[in-house]
Amino acid sequence: MDRWMVEFAPQLTALVELGAQSGSMTATAEALGVAQSSISRRLHALESALGVPLLIRDGRTVRLTSQAESLIADCAGPLAALERAVTRATAAADPESGTVRFGFPLTMGAGAVPELLAAFHHRHPRIHLELKQAHGAELVADLEAGALDLAITIPPAEHLRHRELGEQEIVLAVPERHRLASRAAVDLADLAGEVFIANPPSYNLRHLTEAWCREAGFHPDVAIEITEFTTIRELVERGLGVALLPRAATTDVGIVEIPVSSPQLRRSAAMAWPTDVTTPAVDLLAAFLLDEFGGLSTA
Repeated sequence: MDRWMVEFAPQLTALVELGAQSGSMTATAEALGVAQSSISRRLHALESALGVPLLIRDGRTVRLTSQAESLIADCAGPLAALERAVTRATAAADPESGTVRFGFPLTMGAGAVPELLAAFHHRHPRIHLELKQAHGAELVADLEAGALDLAITIPPAEHLRHRELGEQEIVLAVPERHRLASRAAVDLADLAGEVFIANPPSYNLRHLTEAWCREAGFHPDVAIEITEFTTIRELVERGLGVALLPRAATTDVGIVEIPVSSPQLRRSAAMAWPTDVTTPAVDLLAAFLLDEFGGLSTA
């Protein structure tokens, strides 16, 4: 594998980028900053060297063979690590520059994380931030593929290098005219029979919602599924159901948030890195966030 990485890094990089660009040779060439003919030559050379077909021509695009998809899955991470190592070596002379690809959860789109990113940018204006919000599984997949340099994940990515940040409180969100709206706290069992609004099953909070409700003796009646947390709050405000959500950074008109006292609902968050090889810019952002991060009670 080492020999292949050394001798065929440009060809493998072209193949990985082609996969990321859904088979568009033009987009791949633009992303890598080379001529399209160069991409074609690289891929043809890789096919010849391996002795297996990698591409199926389909008009102006190409489709990847199963061998190509397997090769991309195996080499995307090592190629990203190689790029980080080279970047680290060349960036050492000027640690106040560079790019950091940083991911954070959808539930942290307001409050502490944006405030801290703004403060970091003012302190280190020559470091370029590429930000991505997504749910936990997608962020972990991007870390594994080398598409992110650093991310906050919920739950912690136990198999990656990580450092726990703390816990995020989950509260009950109800319309202001709901029967429970005047309560100082609720037991989860009080929600049996309620209609729920929740994320799709692939989301960590959906898994936790179902698990917590089962432990309380009932299965949640999820009538509406949606990815966006802000839209969940809008639907709750309109009386379409209740939801278990992280506490909002600001008060939403028409919604009452009620602590759940039995059981108390919490979920852990952590900072995660794809590898131990980082750049000075990544180190600066990680150290800043770990030092300054003041809490996880944001939505």
